[in-house]
Amino acid sequence: MDTYLSIAPTVKLGRDVKLSKFINLYGCEIGDDTKIGAFVEIQKNASVGKRCKISSHTFICEGVTIEDNVFVGHSVAFINDSYPRATTTEGGLQTEADWKVEKTLVKKGASIGSGSTILSNVTIGENAIVGAGSVVTRDIPPNSIAYGNPARVHRHIDQPTEVTK
Repeated sequence: MDTYLSIAPTVKLGRDVKLSKFINLYGCEIGDDTKIGAFVEIQKNASVGKRCKISSHTFICEGVTIEDNVFVGHSVAFINDSYPRATTTEGGLQTEADWKVEKTLVKKGASIGSGSTILSNVTIGENAIVGAGSVVTRDIPPNSIAYGNPARVHRHIDQPTEVTK
């Protein structure tokens, strides 16, 4: 047993998954040939597809589905609650019974740049690219490049990049 890994027995690991040290996985599913970097947490009821790369210091919370061939940069944070609160209206600490998980979907082949925050209830489309440091507050269409705070689509991948001299 590796003392630097925290992997619950409820985790479903595919074939040839590569795990770095200092990770925390519980109740999630990881597909074949995926690489998980150091200091990553993936919570229950989250799934990561095949041939993905999840870079270090990333947080994938409950309700997030990441399809195959997705790149997630360093320090990406997913959110699953639009209106988080620590306590109930009566003043007690909230439990799982006091809120509902909101889902997020990252489609096949997408890339998410380092330091991005992905809010709940969004879909990042197939082969889309989210620029580093972006805050994704709404759906990102397939084959598009989006960045900023809030992230906005700046061009589609099939459009050539303008060259300035």
